[in-house]
Amino acid sequence: MNTATTEVERSSAADRTVLKEAAAEFARREVLPHLQAWEDAGAVPRELHARAAAAGLLGVGFEEAVGGSGGDALDTIAVQEGMLAGGASSGLMSALFTHGIAVPHIAAHGSDELKARWVTPTLAGELIGSLGITEPDGGSDVGSLRTTAVRDGDHFVINGAKTFITSATRADFVTTAVRTGGPGSGGISMIVVPTDTPGFNVDRKLGKLGWHCSDTGELSYVDVRVPVTNLVGEENAGFFYIAEQFVAERLALAVHGYGIAERSLELTAQYCRERVTFGEPLIKRQVVRHKLVEMRRQVEAAKAQAHAVAHLYVEVGVTTETIAQVCLAKETACNTASYVTDQAVQLHGGTGYMRGTEVERHYRDARLLPIGGGASEVLADLAAKLLGYTS
Repeated sequence: MNTATTEVERSSAADRTVLKEAAAEFARREVLPHLQAWEDAGAVPRELHARAAAAGLLGVGFEEAVGGSGGDALDTIAVQEGMLAGGASSGLMSALFTHGIAVPHIAAHGSDELKARWVTPTLAGELIGSLGITEPDGGSDVGSLRTTAVRDGDHFVINGAKTFITSATRADFVTTAVRTGGPGSGGISMIVVPTDTPGFNVDRKLGKLGWHCSDTGELSYVDVRVPVTNLVGEENAGFFYIAEQFVAERLALAVHGYGIAERSLELTAQYCRERVTFGEPLIKRQVVRHKLVEMRRQVEAAKAQAHAVAHLYVEVGVTTETIAQVCLAKETACNTASYVTDQAVQLHGGTGYMRGTEVERHYRDARLLPIGGGASEVLADLAAKLLGYTS
């Protein structure tokens, strides 16, 4: 036995337990009492980003050199699990932690100037960023995006449109996927576009089935001029940068899935202990207990699979195996979220169908998970190719 390694692993596990509880306490104190009001308002207040940064939550998973607090995917999972256990919603997480998809490309490949101007202030809760990839006629087909960026001296001139963009109405900048080269994935670049640039516009805020507190918008770029220094990394390497970060995004959505399922199970078990019908608590009925057990089984299976993928990701990075396994883990977690939240509403009865009931919120939010980060059908086909099931 490697004693040193064992001690490091124990220390890391202990640190993550502390981190998870700190995140849960933040959610209980700063989020849960206000969440329905933010759902009604359709957005999360900017001040919450600053408070989350002060609590040490926004910088987890980012290097100290760019303003982060260090840590890896297992640490970011601890934060997510804690927040969801404390009553945060999937929509709240997408809004508050949009930087998790907006700045990693810059942190990994951007210039020191871009990191200092956009990444560090965002991790400090001073700025809000968005990621602009999806287009009105593109969906999950990233390689076919049409938004163009044409070089004009020391500027790029951007024209196009984006849709379903998280935190679009509050963002200070959008890390935008554009076409700088020929057709296909090889002609895509990433460019940082400040939202106060002339020609950039949030055309409309989108209403949604769930994720109500996560503002989502449609964007247009009409002759938007940004300096060539806003290019992230190398020109025409953007598709690789996007694919590189998809593992982390899909893993996060898997955590959302089993996280809201686990929270819904906890709330439902407590409700079934308290709710009395026909002279006894619901939990006294075998059919109810069996439903709770099945909900628990699915939560535990989804969590174990996601954690296994996270360990693989930390150990070997982005590989064919990692990409395939995270597709499988996301699907398991999405199915778990759909089933468990549905059963939670059912066992809550009429109460579960009322707007503002926490399980009702999780039920609506769960429906987005098989769509976001790559639709389940697209990821299933990707996994088939990577696992050698196409011939």
